[in-house]
Amino acid sequence: MSHHYEHYYVPAQSKWPAVGAIGLGLTVLGIVGLIHHTAMGLYLFLAGLLIVSYMIFGWFKDVIQESLSGLYSKQMDRSFRWGMAWFIFSELMFFAGFFGALFYARHLSVPWLGGVGAKLSTHALLWPEFKAIWPLLTFPDPKLFPSPREIIDTWELPALNTAILLTSGATLTWAHWGLTKKFNRKQVIYGLFLTIALGLTFLSCQAYEYYEAYQHMGLTLGSGIYGSTFFMLTGFHGLHVSIGTLMLIIIFVRAIKGHFKADQHFAFEAVAWYWHFVDVVWLFLFIFVYWL
Repeated sequence: MSHHYEHYYVPAQSKWPAVGAIGLGLTVLGIVGLIHHTAMGLYLFLAGLLIVSYMIFGWFKDVIQESLSGLYSKQMDRSFRWGMAWFIFSELMFFAGFFGALFYARHLSVPWLGGVGAKLSTHALLWPEFKAIWPLLTFPDPKLFPSPREIIDTWELPALNTAILLTSGATLTWAHWGLTKKFNRKQVIYGLFLTIALGLTFLSCQAYEYYEAYQHMGLTLGSGIYGSTFFMLTGFHGLHVSIGTLMLIIIFVRAIKGHFKADQHFAFEAVAWYWHFVDVVWLFLFIFVYWL
């Protein structure tokens, strides 16, 4: 028989933080090894991913079991909500730094190199043909720094992906209404299923976009400041969509098992907050990276 604890629940000592630290450490070492083409890089990276996956599965299982056992009080619920809010805020600052790099390169560095606001333009001596135009696609040594042949059309895959992601936000909201307003399990399950399908479709379109950029457009991570900022912003956003999709799959399985109630569904709302945050970030990406 489960009991509802009104005091602040303090969990028992857990191995999962240590396991996660080991897994993340091996993952980072593996990435460094892959960058430097060392023999152990791939093995360290895969081992790290396996350990992190094991940690996520085990830790989620423990937390879900604690919740279903009635160990969490209203105070715990408030703590979870504040924790998720601060986590999303930290992610917001993460993307703010990347958008700041884009702004600095586009509106400050490139004009300065073009002589705007300077008495003596450096490029007049080093690169007389330089034109301060964004996106910056022409380089002084095409052999050393090959220029992209073209850039991605705003109103093709990027516009389609925008529609897909915005639609996924609507289907998730529909699922949320089904949980909180009508407590309709079928609506919750169908809404989550549609959201997951749209998230996977978004990732597939982005993977195809990257393939086209590398294979047919010559637009790569090494294509100057435009290429690096483009892949940095869209790539990290794609990583967040991947994480969000994994989170959606977890709460989809939990919804099928009947874990959520109209008055007890923090995990659902936390994932919904995260997904809507990812949607908003994409709108800024679409406007400032693809469109303007």
